[in-house]
Amino acid sequence: MTGTIINAIGIILGGLLALTLGRQPSGTTQLAVKGLIGMMMVFVGLRLTWLSLGGGLLNIGKQLLILVLALTLGRLTGRLLRLQKSANKLGQYAKERVSAAGAGTSWSEGFSTGAILYCATPLAIVGSLLDGLGDQWHPLAVKAVIDGLATMAFVTIFGWSIVLSVIPVIAWQGTIALLARLALPRLDNPILLESINATGGLLVFCVALVILELKKIELADYLPSLVFAPLLAWLWP
Repeated sequence: MTGTIINAIGIILGGLLALTLGRQPSGTTQLAVKGLIGMMMVFVGLRLTWLSLGGGLLNIGKQLLILVLALTLGRLTGRLLRLQKSANKLGQYAKERVSAAGAGTSWSEGFSTGAILYCATPLAIVGSLLDGLGDQWHPLAVKAVIDGLATMAFVTIFGWSIVLSVIPVIAWQGTIALLARLALPRLDNPILLESINATGGLLVFCVALVILELKKIELADYLPSLVFAPLLAWLWP
């Protein structure tokens, strides 16, 4: 749960800074940090995928083919399950809560809005899974920066209640990481674990493309790829 703990610290620090300074970073600073976050995501994602590939040219080719098939099947499954549309509805609901917030906003509205924004993202699921399976906490560390900056902005709207959303973040991401850790003994073949890491790394890279506004990707629809990757690797030893 290293990544989840770092993520929680990021939210708390963002809230404390905003409450102490009484303002959020300037637009120029936010733009610079956004670019830095995107580049960090590119490095973390591609590094994880690269390190998960190996064993000779033919074996790497097979791994890449499994990766492409997993992403293709995952996207088809995600669209059938309407994962991205569900995520969009949650995001729209949170956006409406932010727009409607005013002087009479209760602490529960800040708490629930933060919980949705911080938990209902593909990176929360992918990062927690990678953290639990192989102590790959780096994606959640970058998410900690993103959530910390978001908290600094939302504190001016909801007050201290937005910081309390760290509780569902720990519960949600921690549960995913712990379940992944419990499932680790069943992935006794390193090839299965490497297929998940390679797929997860590529999804993290896709998050970077979205952050840098280089390409619009329906990330939630690709989440089932993390299930198809080890299944295909097991069927094609």
